[in-house]
Amino acid sequence: MTTNTSIGSNGATMSQTLLNTMNGTSSGSAASSSSSTGTQSPADLQNTFLTLLVTQLQNQDPTNPTDSSQMTSQLAQISTVSGIGQLNTSLSSLATQLSAGQGAQAASLIGGTVLAPGNTMTVSGGKASTFGVQSANALSDMTVSITNSAGQVVQTIDLGAQPAGVVPIAGWTPTDTTGATLPDGTYTITAGGTVNGTAATATALSASLVESVVQQPDGTAGVMLSTGKTIPLTSIASIL
Repeated sequence: MTTNTSIGSNGATMSQTLLNTMNGTSSGSAASSSSSTGTQSPADLQNTFLTLLVTQLQNQDPTNPTDSSQMTSQLAQISTVSGIGQLNTSLSSLATQLSAGQGAQAASLIGGTVLAPGNTMTVSGGKASTFGVQSANALSDMTVSITNSAGQVVQTIDLGAQPAGVVPIAGWTPTDTTGATLPDGTYTITAGGTVNGTAATATALSASLVESVVQQPDGTAGVMLSTGKTIPLTSIASIL
């Protein structure tokens, strides 16, 4: 049940729920009443607070005026609540715009070739598909091992010292260690490297066509590759 509180000598009253809103307190009954009427927006809460403040000033006891420090604290609290509400609205709008921008960017990639994490490359007619290596750190020596379907390493490509980032490998002549041309087929690529003699991590990259744009479970844009894999835009290492 909602109770009323008298303000001043003229008998003006306001509900205890509204007083609790102004003073930043709540009771079991007030909380129940608030949940039944729904949550106020920051603008509605601010208007309610200002109405209560004016009413309180108009009906205060001249011999016992309202504590100015308490009023200042209440004004600061309502200002903070309003500011947070406006910030949330702005951030939501920004997130929507960024998501739309990512979708448009992803759509422009359809039909194009990209380098993304993968461990395969193909040989056809004596030509190898583009592949690459990505490393978060500069390497003293970077290598790529080529393995056939039987699990045999048929070639090791030494790329020497490389800076951090993506190193595309295009136009490589597919030959084995004896210089013979590799037969057509799909090969496994493994990237590695060292930093001053210590083994370092490197990621192999495969070239794939972008076939379509899809929405991922988290709501962001992703792309479906010709390999059947779906990856986020952030996984694309290079656009060829």
